Amino acid sequence: MPQSASSSVRQARQLLADRLRELAKDAGLEGKDLAALCGWHPSKVSRISTAKTQPSEDDIRAWCAACGAEDQAADLIASLRAVEGMWVSWRRMERAGLRRAQEARLPLYERTRWFRAYSPGLFPGLLQTFGYTEDVLRAVQRRRVSVDDVADAVAARMERQRVLYDGHRRFAFLVEESTLRNGLGDAETQAEQLDHLTDIAVLANVSVGVVPTRLGRTRMPVEGFWIFDRTQVNVELVSGYLTITQPSEVTAYADTFATLADMAVYGDKARALLVKARDSLV
Repeated sequence: MPQSASSSVRQARQLLADRLRELAKDAGLEGKDLAALCGWHPSKVSRISTAKTQPSEDDIRAWCAACGAEDQAADLIASLRAVEGMWVSWRRMERAGLRRAQEARLPLYERTRWFRAYSPGLFPGLLQTFGYTEDVLRAVQRRRVSVDDVADAVAARMERQRVLYDGHRRFAFLVEESTLRNGLGDAETQAEQLDHLTDIAVLANVSVGVVPTRLGRTRMPVEGFWIFDRTQVNVELVSGYLTITQPSEVTAYADTFATLADMAVYGDKARALLVKARDSLV
């Protein structure tokens, strides 16, 4: 797994390393002894036990066997898979196509009751029209995915949008004003998307804010992110998909969202920006 800047990922890796080190300690094994039993160079044991190198599933099985703790292997492998799931490269996530990547997020959306999303460049997926989604996913497919299942992926994203119409859920969306003129697709697609955003904004459980482009702003645009309830943040980066669960980091993103929300305009002022962007398409 690539080294992520997220302390959530680093902490999870360290916890796994700590558990492996404790097994060796309980078995009375020094690093060189463990290495000999596993048939490894001692430096490998050192790197794994200090979280500098992430073990493979076979490494964990060998470690547990050497420590006489085979019964711990399944649990530790589950922990390893959880760590790997916190940072997933696009190549790995989309190796079978885009549809599965879209469907994989549905359980998270179904269990979430409070959604907050900020986007500096594209309209968030839950707000996208069919045509806009098709253009977005087609651009992704051309750039990095060999499998062409865009039609199925669009259908999966459209299916996920049903959560918007569940009155028991709350949604707060923030987009930068530049998003209204991002030039994706043709004028008809962009106009339809802007009209759709206006319609969605009147739902009682949905808030749509636009952060105006102007001088003197107190917070510059940041990477796009989603906050699910108060427990998880997802960030789409150039190289992959990051899941953040550490409370301090989730709070940092929540604070950033609140700051950007204070800078945004809503209601009639937001609609005026949408109409201005739509009129510019003519």
